[in-house]
Amino acid sequence: MMRDHELLIGGERVPGDEGYFDVTDPASGSAFARCPAGSPAQLDRAVDAARSAFGEWQGASHAQRCEALTRVADDIEREADELARLIVREQGKPLTLAHAEIAGGVAWTRYAASQEIPVETIEQTPAQQIELHHRPVGVVASITPWNWPFMIAVWHIMPALRAGNCVVSKPSSLTPLSTIRLVEIIARHVPRGVINVVTGERGLGSAITGHPGIDKIVFTGSTETGQSVMRASAGNLKRLTLELGGNDAAIVLPDTPIAAVAEAIFQAAFLNMGQTCSALKRLYVHESQYRELGEALADIARRQVVGAGLEEGVTFGPVQNADQLALVSELVDDARAQGAEVLCGGERLARDGFFYPPTIVMGVSDGQRLVDEEQFGPVLPLVAYTDVEDALRRANASSMGLGGSVWGADEVHARAIANRLESGVAWVNCHARIQPDTPFGGCKMSGFGVEFGMQGLLEFTTPQLRFTCPLPSPAAS
Repeated sequence: MMRDHELLIGGERVPGDEGYFDVTDPASGSAFARCPAGSPAQLDRAVDAARSAFGEWQGASHAQRCEALTRVADDIEREADELARLIVREQGKPLTLAHAEIAGGVAWTRYAASQEIPVETIEQTPAQQIELHHRPVGVVASITPWNWPFMIAVWHIMPALRAGNCVVSKPSSLTPLSTIRLVEIIARHVPRGVINVVTGERGLGSAITGHPGIDKIVFTGSTETGQSVMRASAGNLKRLTLELGGNDAAIVLPDTPIAAVAEAIFQAAFLNMGQTCSALKRLYVHESQYRELGEALADIARRQVVGAGLEEGVTFGPVQNADQLALVSELVDDARAQGAEVLCGGERLARDGFFYPPTIVMGVSDGQRLVDEEQFGPVLPLVAYTDVEDALRRANASSMGLGGSVWGADEVHARAIANRLESGVAWVNCHARIQPDTPFGGCKMSGFGVEFGMQGLLEFTTPQLRFTCPLPSPAAS
């Protein structure tokens, strides 16, 4: 029997006004749970609950907020196995990776609990004292995607709460369950209405972006949807943090020892079955090493154990949903039709669920869909180059600018090339590394604003300049 889940509004668990929708296990292609379909009226109630709770929560001391987040982290750790298994069922990733997602959520929560919000003294003289303070913005809406449903919800919610805001969470309808459980855990430790979650298949996203009671939106997802969020948010000049699509390029310099980097490059490209915004998605390799690296990556791909995430020994799970699987298949088929060489994979597996094996494609170049579009799945195209300057030009030609990397034995040379990448993050001899204390964000069509670190925390605040002047002396009688 499928389990039904509930919304959380103002501290109360409630069914959706518009019934339920199914949540599908990508390893089977069948529904395993039902999620409430919330209504615009329920979104209004969630925003009202958050607005009502804001006065109390912003008035809580920094120590009280930090203590609450620490208790949340403790509970997540205690319930890690249950949460990880829920992530596997709704998202598809192997259990070990789901446990890593939970562990990352704990680490980010504890980091948020450790952060101090600075007060900067600009001037201190007998005539006046000037300080720069940072106040919470108010009600924050979090809109999260399906690829890292628990982790990205943590990234959005924890700094917002730490800064003194109240939150309305809207997870992807494909993977809403682990986010609902996260919100339920948080709600144990904060006043009623500080955290709320509303789920639904259609209409809620646009209702959030245009809602006059929401002061800020933090959105992770596609560039197209991010543009819609930005347009609809103009009504009350909502603050925005947008982490959008990426088509991350990596350049492998001619002096790179292939045996030393192949595993790291593979993992960077196929992290979460390639379904990661900052995953390596285009690999530019010097012609002298092109075949060698392609074969090395294909060997690693063939060693992966593809299967359902809860099966013993599985290292590679399914694509999360049928639409994404269809896109991956379409891009590979298009490359093959144009003469590309598929070294391994390249076909959907003949079994239930949305399985596509890790696929290495050679003989492609810029201008083809597999290179120009973000595949967001288990496929890596290798593009040969002869001149490093040309490879850099091609890497920067994309409208996306989330991350990029350069690989090479000469670290000074590799850093010099990486410094010229048009991306929010530039890695050298690694890719897709992020951590709680380092700001992360994109440029160009990959969005704006940052997450993580002090800069990420301050995205959830608004600056307030405070002048203090002595009272004038009494007039002489």
